[in-house]
Amino acid sequence: MANEDFESQEDLGLGGKVKNWIQDNIRIIISVLIVVVIAGGIYSYSNRSQDSIFEDELALEDEFMIDQDFEEEELVESQEVEVGEAVEVQINEESAEVETKAISQETGEAFVETAISGDSRTTLARKALASYLEKNNDSELTAEHKIYIEDYLQKNVSYVGGVESGDQMNFSKNLIKNSIEKSKTLSAGQLSNLEKYSARVPSLK
Repeated sequence: MANEDFESQEDLGLGGKVKNWIQDNIRIIISVLIVVVIAGGIYSYSNRSQDSIFEDELALEDEFMIDQDFEEEELVESQEVEVGEAVEVQINEESAEVETKAISQETGEAFVETAISGDSRTTLARKALASYLEKNNDSELTAEHKIYIEDYLQKNVSYVGGVESGDQMNFSKNLIKNSIEKSKTLSAGQLSNLEKYSARVPSLK
């Protein structure tokens, strides 16, 4: 019994020492716990912030990729449009070139003009004169002379009826040459009277 009482007293003595130590150091223990809790909170918040930043970065990258894909699609579409327009322009130019070759032809004795939409006897005569002057340049001819010549040609060409697209009109080289010679016999007053007509056709300047 004596031994048991001694051990019990030792246990009570150890427990008392622990209690006394805790009571003496309670402020330190609480401070340490507070520091641990704060540190844990900071660590947790830091991880969440990094995850949030990472997610934001991913969202921005996805948005950038979408914008980039959209810009690339727009660029491709723009290039396709440009290529399409270039092809269309080339086709139109080639068609115009073929049409030009088809509507104005030269034979040994004449210039053959083929009417297109909007042409008249006068416009075909104008084209025939232009074709002739390309081969036989005459610097003396003014716009007023040319107005007289095309009127002379349309009145004296061997053609009957109206003019429709596809019709052909033959202007003999001798007829054109004679009309040019006659225009050069006009007086200053006659040429002056023709100015109101030449002013309507800027291409003759």
